[in-house]
Amino acid sequence: MHGGVQCGVTKAGTLDSVSATVTGEPSASSSPRPGFLRRLWVRFGHLVHELGKFGTVGIIAFGVDLVLFNIALTVFNVESLTAKIFSTAVAATVAFIGNRFWTWRNRARSNLAREYVLYFVLNAIGLGFSLLTLAISHYGLGSMWPAFKNPIADNISANIVGTALGTTFRFWSYRRWVFLHPDTQPVPAAVTESK
Repeated sequence: MHGGVQCGVTKAGTLDSVSATVTGEPSASSSPRPGFLRRLWVRFGHLVHELGKFGTVGIIAFGVDLVLFNIALTVFNVESLTAKIFSTAVAATVAFIGNRFWTWRNRARSNLAREYVLYFVLNAIGLGFSLLTLAISHYGLGSMWPAFKNPIADNISANIVGTALGTTFRFWSYRRWVFLHPDTQPVPAAVTESK
């Protein structure tokens, strides 16, 4: 301490910190809590990483879905809903592989067959969003306005609106029921107590 000023000098000889009595501000080392953004990152950073990986896998699966849907629709003249079921089934397999072995590879491993079946059940519900929006557009609105019965309208309703709704549901449900957190314990069987 020299003249009421505390100084810390690093090995390079630069001023490291000045006491709050001189500057009127607390030093960085005396701050008891990290900043707001840092706390947010600590709390939600893992979710941002998962969303990034899930999104990357989703973009690849979306590309597979989009290409196969349009090939089935325009080259093979498959009916719209059937084409969407086919393209989604193939894309879902691609997404399962990517999510299982990359997005949530650090999650607890349960039975692969259980995960695959549950994944496809939840994916079928997600597919329902695409089929519902496609049916409303193609058959509902298309019966009144023929402009809704074309590949462009089918793509917008199934692959943009329906996929956005289905993807939101899939991310939430896969994290909750398919790819379990490593700390998750299986639910024990109910134990009945005799009185």
